[in-house]
Amino acid sequence: MVSLDTIRKDPRWRDPNLREVISMLSHPMDPVKSNAAAYLQHLCYENDTVKQDVRQLRGIPVLVGLLDHPKAEVHRKACGALRNISFGRDNFNKVAIKNSDGIPALLRLLRRTDDVEVRELVTGTLWNLSSHEPLKMIVINHGLQTLTDEIIIPHSGLRGDPNDPARPGAPEWNTVFKNTSGCLRNVSSDGADARQRLRECDALVDALLHALYSAVAKRDINNKSVENCVCILRNLSYHVHKEVPGAEKFHIQAANHSAKPGGHHKKKDESERFGGITSKGKRHGVGEKSGGVDLSRRSLPMKGLELLYQPEVVRLYLSLLKLSQNHNTLEAAAGALQNLSAGHWAWSNYIRATVRKEKGLPVLVELLHSDADKVVRAIAIALRNLAIDHKNKDLIGSYAMRDLVSNLPCGQQRPAKNLEGDTVVAVLNTILEIVSENLENARFLIQGQGVQKLVSINRTSQSVRETKAASHILQMVWAYKDLRHMLCKAGWNKTHFKVTAVKDRQMDVCFTAILMKLISESTVLMMNIDRVFQPAVSSLPKKQRNAKQGNDDITLPLMEKNQGH
Repeated sequence: MVSLDTIRKDPRWRDPNLREVISMLSHPMDPVKSNAAAYLQHLCYENDTVKQDVRQLRGIPVLVGLLDHPKAEVHRKACGALRNISFGRDNFNKVAIKNSDGIPALLRLLRRTDDVEVRELVTGTLWNLSSHEPLKMIVINHGLQTLTDEIIIPHSGLRGDPNDPARPGAPEWNTVFKNTSGCLRNVSSDGADARQRLRECDALVDALLHALYSAVAKRDINNKSVENCVCILRNLSYHVHKEVPGAEKFHIQAANHSAKPGGHHKKKDESERFGGITSKGKRHGVGEKSGGVDLSRRSLPMKGLELLYQPEVVRLYLSLLKLSQNHNTLEAAAGALQNLSAGHWAWSNYIRATVRKEKGLPVLVELLHSDADKVVRAIAIALRNLAIDHKNKDLIGSYAMRDLVSNLPCGQQRPAKNLEGDTVVAVLNTILEIVSENLENARFLIQGQGVQKLVSINRTSQSVRETKAASHILQMVWAYKDLRHMLCKAGWNKTHFKVTAVKDRQMDVCFTAILMKLISESTVLMMNIDRVFQPAVSSLPKKQRNAKQGNDDITLPLMEKNQGH
């Protein structure tokens, strides 16, 4: 029986070229088809040139057609070739698979096979395809419920222990679950419509949460599947206070809990401690009724998208923040709390209070010392949202101000962690929120040596965003007349708190840049060398120039959303 193996072993025969291999995919003999597909899988492994040639030679439609072949060896090898072809940055290959109706064909194969290797190949290919933005809704439309029913629910343990259905089942962190959760992680970032489709997908949220609760209970949380699950839930929590059906019923007016700038702040209860414990041993917990929601009247058990924003999920995310060593998982868990505590609606009120009740504030503050830039940024923004609650604001100001200040650069000298500009701005905005209308927290900022860093940033930073944020904080602090004696005693005066006009600052930087460019061009003429001049000016990205400011929209950007396998 002729096959590629026999051809290659016979010295009279040469290796077939790519066109010949693709033609063999249509050979009437099944072993030739499977061997040709296997050879293509080998040739396409991390070789973008070969992948492009396969596409141009119309090999992809033939491979897609073999997914429906009844012989396991044929559709297995064809799927392996498609997985390798779909991997990488060349999105033309992904589009070619889609245009050949590859997504429905992959899902048909998934539904009819129990072969573990084939399921791994199918879900791996879908993971690759889901990394391309235009294909995300197509994957959702064709495969969301199938992936949930065939992979996520059974492997999450939601259906219970197979040997004892009365007992909760344990999740299976296998390759199929990892691939499928990675695919759903990608598509969950596609926008409001995609998020709502996933939220409303029957039992998906239930299964993801069950898997994570089980992982935390068994301390098995530092794997890729857990990371994917947390990232999906982080994305589904994004704008949940705006997008879930009936959300407008729970909206409440923003309350002003603190004193006005420059006035005396009401003295806090001396018995209150960081972590929500009083000196009498009582917790400052969540009331049973607040903001129009009565927790005691909730329909139990909760299910589906309602589980996303129940106060009980706080304990899950805090456990992940305590136990995980995975920076992506930490960022996603902090991002979920950040999203859930955003906005002025009843459930975010409960989330903010529950974080305090569960002693979550010290957990978050500790992570401000993380070496991972994205973790510090997510934590800082989460603290800003949590500070909407006036008790949280008092506690964060008292116990976290020095930790926040420690992440600030001193002028052009960055901290040892060398945080990115976006993270520095996030920390500055959190400090601004904490000192806003809170004299005592402004005092803690002064005592934490924050003024020195803010003045330095205001005067020397090359980032307009950093300068603007620092100026606003300094202006806020100087507005508290009761603190001016303390400031003057420390050697500060009004000129240090003068708000730097952003336009003037930009003009100064641009003037310096122009002057340096002239000098540079003169040097080029004299020395006859080529040189590209790049002025050291950092401006606000276009997407953020018109971004709405305020706590209502301080939700986690959907970072690291496109991943392949």
